[in-house]
Amino acid sequence: MKYLKIVTKLLLFTVVLANFTSCTINDNIKDTSILIDPGTDPNYRIVVNTDSQFKDFNRKIVVFDIPVFAFKSVEDSKLIHVANVLAQYLDNDEDGVVDNTTIHNQLKTGKSFIYVWKTTLERDAVIPPSGYNVYDIGADSVNSIWHSNGHTGDFDGAIEAVWTFISKNGHEVSYPSIFSSQASSEISDAMNTARGGIFQNPPASYPTGAWYTNSEISCDFSCQVTKYNFWVLSSMLGANENRLTDIQNEWTLNTNAKVQSDDVKAWAIFTNTTYKLPSTLPDGTYKH
Repeated sequence: MKYLKIVTKLLLFTVVLANFTSCTINDNIKDTSILIDPGTDPNYRIVVNTDSQFKDFNRKIVVFDIPVFAFKSVEDSKLIHVANVLAQYLDNDEDGVVDNTTIHNQLKTGKSFIYVWKTTLERDAVIPPSGYNVYDIGADSVNSIWHSNGHTGDFDGAIEAVWTFISKNGHEVSYPSIFSSQASSEISDAMNTARGGIFQNPPASYPTGAWYTNSEISCDFSCQVTKYNFWVLSSMLGANENRLTDIQNEWTLNTNAKVQSDDVKAWAIFTNTTYKLPSTLPDGTYKH
């Protein structure tokens, strides 16, 4: 009987310890504190996240009805920067009104949102509810200083990540015959020309003369289209003028002039005013 009591106590202690460890891990990821610094941004305030279905995040900024969530560990400056870049892409002329309401409505209809994480543990802990379109951004890739340094040094990953979020969940869905990864879409056709052929996955080597040569084995046709979309737009907006050395293994048309002269099909798509695409590169300082 005495032995049985000892075993029972040990089992109870093990269960309590396991529960405590689990709570500790979850507490490291989640934060329910209401002591949130709203920040000093003139347009956007950081607010407490009270959305019950997204308990992993302790705060957020809402940009044109689209939330940008963050974990407790993410710096306020990174969250604010991502929110401002999102605002500048959606309202590129910064007049306070979204430029393309079709895209904006699609993002809202698709329940699209961004979240910013600091560690891979945080990133992998997020399991969004069914029906939501989610895009994650690593805080360490966000670099606002790149803009004030004359577009030199470590690239601001928010420029690519936020546009990818918008184009994938907005343009590709709203204008499938133009921007989707369907084989017959205009951007797919333009991309195949840029790659020098039709490839479902990156080939071992690209044909001579190809200017888009993504070699990521895990990047399928849809992924290739999304990345191509970013390369075209970012070069047209001037983001890659000082980056040729860093990006030429994948993309060589690093200026607006090169895209216009060499990628005629993409130029026709991205200058079509129907889609009201950005004409100014965001810098994280939305001025409306």
